[in-house]
Amino acid sequence: MTNFIVPHKANKSYRDVLRNPHVAGLLLGDLLANAGTGMLIVAMPVQTLSIHGRVPKAIAIGLVDAAPFVLSTILALAIGLGRIRVPPRTILITDCVLRSLTLATLGILAVTGRLTLPILIAGLLLGAAFRMAGSSSRRLLATSMAGDTGQFAVNGLLGLNATFALYIVGPVLGGVIAAFTSAGVALFFDAFGALILLTAVLMSVPQAATDADALGRPQSHESGWEILRRRPVAARLLIVEFFFNFFYMPIEVALPLYVRGSLDTGVAGLGLMWGSLGVGAFVGAALVNQLRNLPQRHLLIAIIGLWAMCPIALAFVNNLTVAMIVFGLGGLVWAPFTPVAYSFLQSGLEPDEQQQVVTLWTTGSMVAAPLGLMVGGPLIELAGTTGGLALSGGLTLLLLPIAALAVLRRAPASVTLPRRLSSW
Repeated sequence: MTNFIVPHKANKSYRDVLRNPHVAGLLLGDLLANAGTGMLIVAMPVQTLSIHGRVPKAIAIGLVDAAPFVLSTILALAIGLGRIRVPPRTILITDCVLRSLTLATLGILAVTGRLTLPILIAGLLLGAAFRMAGSSSRRLLATSMAGDTGQFAVNGLLGLNATFALYIVGPVLGGVIAAFTSAGVALFFDAFGALILLTAVLMSVPQAATDADALGRPQSHESGWEILRRRPVAARLLIVEFFFNFFYMPIEVALPLYVRGSLDTGVAGLGLMWGSLGVGAFVGAALVNQLRNLPQRHLLIAIIGLWAMCPIALAFVNNLTVAMIVFGLGGLVWAPFTPVAYSFLQSGLEPDEQQQVVTLWTTGSMVAAPLGLMVGGPLIELAGTTGGLALSGGLTLLLLPIAALAVLRRAPASVTLPRRLSSW
């Protein structure tokens, strides 16, 4: 038996998918919710420092940063690896309601001076329980409403939302709020963002999305692990996705030291470096729309290789302007990776396999961040700042043969693939 081959259909552009009012409404809610969450990136460390008590500052900040990942990881793994199916619409509604109630409560305690470090950690722990599952549900709902040819554009727009709102607008607004009012006020904005997303889901996502077969008929009862065993391409690409994010994280540890040492500047220089990455990433996310009809296999490999050169190049730069250019180009290259990877993954899965595998992917991608930070500290301590940057890039380069194996190796002719897997 041979693989089914069907004519390739051109992917829709950003403009095409935004003409669908349901998709546009959900993406708008996602954008505004990300802006609220982005405010906490700056505001929460400030809030933590004001209530850390006898707990060392670094440990207190680490506990607050890690709290949202704990229960959300457990729940996401239960959905991805288990056989129980919860409709994505239900998960996302639950996430929005829980986040809005919890964050509003924490905000009230903060502005009235009754917030303590244990309460903040517990609140973030519980309030973010559906964080990862909710994130994957946003993607599943938006891509399912856009259809197969709209997946690439929707994944690109989700990446553009995150880059613009979560990493550019949100942190700026969070800093302004913390400076002119109090850090606790930012909690209300994140709660309000969750309510906006809840409204967008209720108004834009059809009620049919709550049905058990909303993502396809018949509904699969396989776990994500079982699907990955039958889909070696998806399994190998998950490994690439995890380590691509994992090897990036030491850069976040090294950058403050690099700015102070090699570039001989201070906080302003660090802000300029992150600003350069953010601007480059925003442009890169916007340009995903222009990449929609390029071969996705080769595009993924090129992104990995080009990004790996960024930290390696930084290790040899001692001028702030040049470093900003290098980091900005790195952001330009890095931004398309996630939307391209998710689009490639989803194009090779049946509708009833999407929730389990996409949830596992989201979990793997997000968990790579704290794990990479934990390893990044000792790595930078041993290798030095510039050595750590070069090592981060070198390890990323080692992903190239794995990525090539993951995406270029086709299934053997003896295997019958579903019709939608022709892109694999």
